[in-house]
Amino acid sequence: MNGEHRRRIDQILEEGFLTGLENTDLDELRDLRRMTDEVETELSYYRRLLHGRMDLLSFELRRRTGEETRSLIEALPEILGSGERTGPLGRVPAIFSPDLPEERHRPVDKVLGDDFLTRMPELSEDELTEMQELLAETEERISDQRREVQRVFDDIQGEITRRYKDGVADSVDLLSD
Repeated sequence: MNGEHRRRIDQILEEGFLTGLENTDLDELRDLRRMTDEVETELSYYRRLLHGRMDLLSFELRRRTGEETRSLIEALPEILGSGERTGPLGRVPAIFSPDLPEERHRPVDKVLGDDFLTRMPELSEDELTEMQELLAETEERISDQRREVQRVFDDIQGEITRRYKDGVADSVDLLSD
């Protein structure tokens, strides 16, 4: 695995990442599983942030057209609470903010800029709509990546499980999983 200077997501999604999985050392498999789980948690966190921004933008657009009479502040608890989602079966959803990489110049970081709420009242409806489309496109890309990372995680987990079922790995080692 030569990937010290490459993003983890790029390593995971690289063709051939799972090649030779059946011959990979159990400890290395666990490390790969941990890495894919961390990346999936990060992608999930970004998705939650994107959904929150999209919900806020939708509310603001409805407010501007008169469909919504409440202020953003009045509706904020409902808007933010409506985005609660559960994770896929068999996975415990992370309820914390993951340790995000220091690198903050990726496309998703631009879309999730810190000045989002403060700039929203200044933006025209066209600008809000354009931002909504950008958020939706970004969310779609993140969701696609997340599904691929989950598939990789499941393949790694399947190999670990196979080893225990076949007796290749000692069940005493389960304590370290």
